[in-house]
Amino acid sequence: MASASESPASPRDAADQNFDYMFKLLLIGNSSVGKTSFLFRYADDSFTPAFVSTVGIDFKVKTVYRHDKRIKLQIWDTAGQERYRTITTAYYRGAMGFLLMYDISNQESFTAVQDWATQIKTYSWDNAQVILVGNKCDLEDERVVPAEDGRRLADDLGFEFFEASAKENVNVKQVFERLVDIICEKMSESLEPSSSPGSNGKAPTLGDAPHPQPSSCGC
Repeated sequence: MASASESPASPRDAADQNFDYMFKLLLIGNSSVGKTSFLFRYADDSFTPAFVSTVGIDFKVKTVYRHDKRIKLQIWDTAGQERYRTITTAYYRGAMGFLLMYDISNQESFTAVQDWATQIKTYSWDNAQVILVGNKCDLEDERVVPAEDGRRLADDLGFEFFEASAKENVNVKQVFERLVDIICEKMSESLEPSSSPGSNGKAPTLGDAPHPQPSSCGC
């Protein structure tokens, strides 16, 4: 895996046109699983314990360096409430990657993962890459979803898996870097004539190749 050297997030990132690629990424999952905190920790290296529900959809821009390429990430933070579902699913089309998130201390959010995965399959491109994230692994005393269950579900869905904590800054950067790497890998495969003879030009999906051992929290 290539080493990463990230430029600090700044308002100029949104207007910066000097990049090799631009990836549209979405954070999805039930309300209160920590999507907004996860994004703020990654983009601004900040965290606030106060819960403020996202209204509709919001986004941040961050520029990263991966594989000798300057990649501009447009990261969309979606609302988890049902009443915003029509709005948020409209943004699925064109997304190259998804972080599908649940809260390890909330069984309902984990149970809903299958429904969110179905929405990705229904509304996004076939070659969109997905990582399943069990967030809030700092709440080990309140855990109701074992890490093994997360790994098993990720395997069933063909996703990679991480446990993470926005509060303790565990695996936040690693999750985003891995998602970007997967997208880059699939882009490279789609450009190799021998990798998909007679293909329709679409990059292979994540399920077409074996993925590495899922990562646990280690909190």
